Amino acid sequence: MAASRLALANEMASGSPSLCTATTLAYAHPMGYIPEDSALMLRYKDGDTTAFETLYRRHNDALYRYLLRRCQHRDTAEDIFQDVWSKIIKARAAYRPTAKFTTFMYRVAHNCFIDHVRRNKRHAHNIQLEPDLHSDTSELPDAIAERSLARERLLLALRDLPDEQRDAFLLHEEAGLSIDQIASVTGSNRETTKSRLRYAVNKLRTAIQEPQ
Repeated sequence: MAASRLALANEMASGSPSLCTATTLAYAHPMGYIPEDSALMLRYKDGDTTAFETLYRRHNDALYRYLLRRCQHRDTAEDIFQDVWSKIIKARAAYRPTAKFTTFMYRVAHNCFIDHVRRNKRHAHNIQLEPDLHSDTSELPDAIAERSLARERLLLALRDLPDEQRDAFLLHEEAGLSIDQIASVTGSNRETTKSRLRYAVNKLRTAIQEPQ
């Protein structure tokens, strides 16, 4: 799945006429140098498609998890995921590093999701539980079952959260954004964002506790 998304991203990144004719620029850096996201985006803006590939590999998993948890439907998440990267590619010419790249990326993702909901008024909340890829085969069956139940309760509780609270929680937990960054992405003030996140965390913590 991830490989196919990368292939699509590479196709989108290299398919633009302006980039097809551009020469990939040489950027010499000391060994071990890890470029920041904004620097990579600026390099991509100048025609370096390998910079885009690095950006994509760095953020595609977290972005996809955010979208999957946000809309809770795999096909929809895939569609929005592609739309997000397409818009980032189209925005490269006007890109300015006025904020962290992740803030920019999740603002695009947030807006793409909102646009999808507006286009599809009957937005389905179909939860598709994923297998636990990190399960320990040495665990006792009771422990595996309990963790699976806790995870299912979490996903169901996440579905039942008000949309604004779910978005704040996912931007914090999946995207790793700060309160101020979440406020910037969602267009809300800091106190409102902080309150939404607090309520979401409290509700989810209660939901995953073992029923009395």
